[in-house]
Amino acid sequence: MSDPKKNRVSRWYFGGLASAGAACVTHPLDLLKVALQTQQEGKLSIVQLTGKVIRDQGIFALYNGISASLLRQLTYSTARFGIYEVAKQNLGSDPSFIMKITLAGSAGAAGGFVGTPADMVNVRMQNDVKLAPEARRNYKHAVDGLFRVYREEGFRRLFSGATTATMRGSMMSIGQIAFYDQVKVMLLTTKYFDDNPKTHFVASLMAGAIATTLTQPLDVLKTRSMNAAPGQFKGLWDIVLYTAKLGPLGFFKGYIPAFVRLGPHTILTFLLLEQLRLNFGFEKK
Repeated sequence: MSDPKKNRVSRWYFGGLASAGAACVTHPLDLLKVALQTQQEGKLSIVQLTGKVIRDQGIFALYNGISASLLRQLTYSTARFGIYEVAKQNLGSDPSFIMKITLAGSAGAAGGFVGTPADMVNVRMQNDVKLAPEARRNYKHAVDGLFRVYREEGFRRLFSGATTATMRGSMMSIGQIAFYDQVKVMLLTTKYFDDNPKTHFVASLMAGAIATTLTQPLDVLKTRSMNAAPGQFKGLWDIVLYTAKLGPLGFFKGYIPAFVRLGPHTILTFLLLEQLRLNFGFEKK
């Protein structure tokens, strides 16, 4: 007799909760990724940078900006997972892979735009760890950062990097959500996999690798745009030219820590999401 729990579907907000839970574990890796991406010369490796941060500021500095990271997931990921899940459930039967890509890309673009203010504050708070004390912005927490940006730089500055964040959100959601969904379906059609954590782990690992490759160039551009001083760059193309001075690999700066962070984050997100679905989801009518 089949387990009735396996027929349950997710509620629209489960993705945001799962992503926030995963962020609590992977935040230090995200912080190191941001610090590496904003190094123009790239003199420090991830190991050297980790040691420097801990020596200079203590181990808790690796969690600098955690409030902004959580706020970002509760806006960005709630929007993209919510839109995708609701749209998919309203389509009736299991949609085609092309439809999944379309839904995930659209949902990710919306989520990327909605999450831009929290994302910008997150980038700035994380980048403080590598700056001299007098150069740090020293936001107390995410909400303080949002209000200070609004007061000091204007409302439009809250959406600095929105273009790249929107594109990145679209590509990230295609890599994570659409590919996870499709790989999981493919695995379940074989006799070796069932709807259990083993299947969820394998599908999410593959989705994390695909998402990292698709989004890394946009992630580098987004990070530079959000961390830039007012007037430093004329526009997105100016950031592209600035990054291109490092050569083609400049657009994949921080790729290893990005995958080391995004891989576990993707795995934890979907493991948590599936447990929320199985234990607290509802049966589709």
